[in-house]
Amino acid sequence: MSMAKTSNSKTEQLRSLRNSMAVVACDPDKTRGRLYAEPEPRTRTAYQRDRDRIIHCGAFRRLKHKTQVFVYDYDGGGDHHRTRLTHSLEVAQIARSISRFLGLNEDMAETLALAHDMGHTCFGHAGEDELRLCMADYNGFDHNAQSLRLVTKLEKRYIAFDGLNLTWDTLEGLVKHNGPLLGHANAKPLPLAIAEYNKIQDLELSTWPSAEAQIAAISDDIAYNTHDIEDGLRAGLFQIEDLEAVPFVFEIFKKIEAQAPGLDRGVWVHEATRALIGSMVDDVFTESHRRFAALKPQTTDDVRGLGQQLCGFSEDMATKDKALKEFLFANMYRHAEVNRMTLQAQKVVRGLFNTLMAEPALMPLEWRRGLDDADTLKTARRVADYIAGMTDRFAQEEFDRLVGDA
Repeated sequence: MSMAKTSNSKTEQLRSLRNSMAVVACDPDKTRGRLYAEPEPRTRTAYQRDRDRIIHCGAFRRLKHKTQVFVYDYDGGGDHHRTRLTHSLEVAQIARSISRFLGLNEDMAETLALAHDMGHTCFGHAGEDELRLCMADYNGFDHNAQSLRLVTKLEKRYIAFDGLNLTWDTLEGLVKHNGPLLGHANAKPLPLAIAEYNKIQDLELSTWPSAEAQIAAISDDIAYNTHDIEDGLRAGLFQIEDLEAVPFVFEIFKKIEAQAPGLDRGVWVHEATRALIGSMVDDVFTESHRRFAALKPQTTDDVRGLGQQLCGFSEDMATKDKALKEFLFANMYRHAEVNRMTLQAQKVVRGLFNTLMAEPALMPLEWRRGLDDADTLKTARRVADYIAGMTDRFAQEEFDRLVGDA
């Protein structure tokens, strides 16, 4: 069979899946509502309002200056590196595309994609790991739980309530987008912030989330894996030839090279990244439809009660994705240059935490208010909230100002 016929056959196969899962899409007219009752706007759906509140909040804007792998002043690629903000936008684009194709609610998928990283600290995973260690004796720190704290408590923008007063549907997807938090063999201890909020509004933590939340989660995987390849190559942490250790990825690079010998390296990398994303997205289309046809859910609540994931990679793609993650871990996340940045991030976060715990009065007034007679647990949580909200640049500046070489 010729390449053209194979391509046409694949296109027809994918077209047959279009709108195949519409019956289980989240319906904004059937939302379970908000904790604080509000009249819904005439010109937007409930999910569109949730999305807009996320985009307009301070925590979302700060993602512009929060990094994932490279700290803000790293010059091995400069301003081209992804930040939490650009990553979130890329996840949202992929999630919208997948949801639209399958007939799911793309507004819900976009909302969850935009919000999923808001609880991350400065300095990417290195900053979060260090803050988690700092909080080990104070009920811990978890970026997913921090996202929930932000949208239900810490964002203060409205007269009638703290937080953003998002719909139950969005809060459930935000907390559970990676799967159930209770009731399964691999369940981790429930973060305190999630446990406390769940007493106020039951998010059904033992069930799977909506299909849209699952799409947002797999879109996150697709975005950061593929784009970390692009950022790692640009920064010179590894070379295209090194990708031979990941045959699935290397074959795509070689195919692009064969199509256009002598291609500009930047264009080559972009085209290969684009093709890799397309391959992963196509796999999600096909596998999600296969599971849908086998499991036959008919409503959004059916999806929650399936007892297994509905939307995701096939077993073959999951194996390839695991190999890619392992390559990036060894060649990028544990690269000597990244380790150097990690050590600096740990120093800054630890120094700020210890200093502010000893002298909470060094925090701005709005952060130290009510701490005069507070116990250690309350003080630690306030300090963690303050540090977690910092951008890379501000954290470094505050460290230089408050800690210095001490």
